[in-house]
Amino acid sequence: MPDSKFYVTTPIYYVNDRPHIGHAYTTILADVLARYHRLRGVPTMFLTGTDEHGQKVQQAAERGGISPQEQADRTVVRFQELWRKLEITHDDFIRTTEPRHVAAVQAILQDLYARGEIYRAEYDGWYCVPCERFFTERDVPAGRCPNPDCGRPVERIREANYFFRMGRYQQWLIAYIQEHPAFIQPDFRRNETLGFLRKPLNDLCISRPKSRLAWGIELPFDPAYVTYVWFDALVNYISAIGYHSDPARFQQWWPASCHLIGKDILTTHTVYWPTMLKAMGLPMPETIFAHGWWLVGETKMGKSLGNVVNPMDMVDRYGVDAFRYFLMAEMALGQDASFTEEAFVRRYNADLANDLGNLLQRVLKMLADGCAGCIPEPGTPGPEEAQLQGTALSTAAAVEQAFANMRPDLGINAVLDLVRETNRYLELRQPWTLLKRGDRRTLHTVLYHAGEVLRIAAGLFHPVMPGKMQTLRRALGLPEGAPDMGGLKTWGRLRPGARVEPVPPLFPRIAAGNNPPDGEKQAMTSPTITYADFEKIQLRTARVLAAERVAGADRLLKLQIDLGNERRQIVAGIAQHYEAAALVGRTIVVVSNLQPARIRGVESHGMLLAASSDGVLKLVTVDGEIPPGSAVK
Repeated sequence: MPDSKFYVTTPIYYVNDRPHIGHAYTTILADVLARYHRLRGVPTMFLTGTDEHGQKVQQAAERGGISPQEQADRTVVRFQELWRKLEITHDDFIRTTEPRHVAAVQAILQDLYARGEIYRAEYDGWYCVPCERFFTERDVPAGRCPNPDCGRPVERIREANYFFRMGRYQQWLIAYIQEHPAFIQPDFRRNETLGFLRKPLNDLCISRPKSRLAWGIELPFDPAYVTYVWFDALVNYISAIGYHSDPARFQQWWPASCHLIGKDILTTHTVYWPTMLKAMGLPMPETIFAHGWWLVGETKMGKSLGNVVNPMDMVDRYGVDAFRYFLMAEMALGQDASFTEEAFVRRYNADLANDLGNLLQRVLKMLADGCAGCIPEPGTPGPEEAQLQGTALSTAAAVEQAFANMRPDLGINAVLDLVRETNRYLELRQPWTLLKRGDRRTLHTVLYHAGEVLRIAAGLFHPVMPGKMQTLRRALGLPEGAPDMGGLKTWGRLRPGARVEPVPPLFPRIAAGNNPPDGEKQAMTSPTITYADFEKIQLRTARVLAAERVAGADRLLKLQIDLGNERRQIVAGIAQHYEAAALVGRTIVVVSNLQPARIRGVESHGMLLAASSDGVLKLVTVDGEIPPGSAVK
């Protein structure tokens, strides 16, 4: 994407119910992208808002015994409050009931009608009320909505309406998509849109008679009708930046750099919206990126299933930065991801408490004990320091590449790899031993390098966890405010002599089944089990026959093991601590009767045992030689 500006949008959200994790994910993702571009010094515009017209809003108002406008006014507050709680830094929040938006929609409608792009005709077909969409006879052979997320009965409707000549742009749109591969991302969503366009593209009904739906923007050329909610809603991307009201501002920001959407609204954004823009004579957005869904197990979250995650609850229990981190780290953008509280706690403890939080506490303690609580003047670096410095500077480049490819999860993994390498570096250099020996010069060099890594990591993590990373920067004696990307690609910005500030653990470890108290570290608690429970667990020795990394997973190794009377495959999250080749021939201990599972698409039949402390992980083995398959008692 060009660096002259960055304009990112979320979909605007319906005000017929409370926000859920899907809304939170898209908006946090947009916020992370916006913060990242601001770090790079790119002029940035971040737009979000609410969709306040249409049948669903009218029905929600009727159920509550209030007017649609009152329904919108009451519900929009929930989104605005959540965005404040999630520390969303949007530059504008548009409501489709605002005069600036209504005026833009009506101006567009009048212009298209005057140029013959909109016409009046009789409609006889099927209509889905929840989806607010018309369907042809061939679309509903079973009398139900063809939308896989709906499937509810459709209604037969015959009425006069106004239509946008969308079909005349079908061949143009196909050619445009094929000639601009970055226009729809990921690639398989582009192919999905092209598949949709293989069938004849009908004209789009863009009105609803007031006799059936009164809540909407009135057509400027026929007051008996209101505008179809999707034609109305999509215009927000240009009405918010001054289309038909502020030409200079509109010229500054359009076209959008990235429309972020969920995959369930792909057609409206990749077919309806481009044809509307083409009819208006406006440039296309640079990229429309459709992300996946959050699932519970294999099931999409939904109100009807009762499995919706309330982001307010998660933030209250675990903190806003941890919640933002999990959503960004867990989902590969474009793919579906599974949300469970257990997975959240595992990643929190492993990445944030053990890796990042532990590194900060170790460095702060050693700075207090060995450097009088100040950043030391480093001595001459050795080969270990040169390697760490090289990794740190290459990490900033890796993060830039990850964001350029719309893979913030890979950028996060790169920073975590740097943090883990620094923990290993401290284990290798052992500053606590240097302090005991009185080797202050080497000690200062080691601690300065570890502190510099923390500075760079805090800056690179800033778009994801702005609050906690500001605390980390403050602990290192760095100034308030966001860093700049140039400084994160430069070594040696920590100022010797600056005082460090002791801070409580950034991410107190979460004990199973408990919520972390704010600013306190919890003791690990373990539920007791009976001897009968323990007897169910079968521990056996196994010899590693082969080992290799799991493609696309930084932490996972795939092991082929010999259990004496059988061979199996297991997947283990130890790649940060063991090289694959070094494991071949070793005897390990595994849980042999664990139910098989698929991890990153790779089958794992068992689980090895390991112990960890302060970022160090060691395999559980047996004393001496013993045949594979032996019972561990």
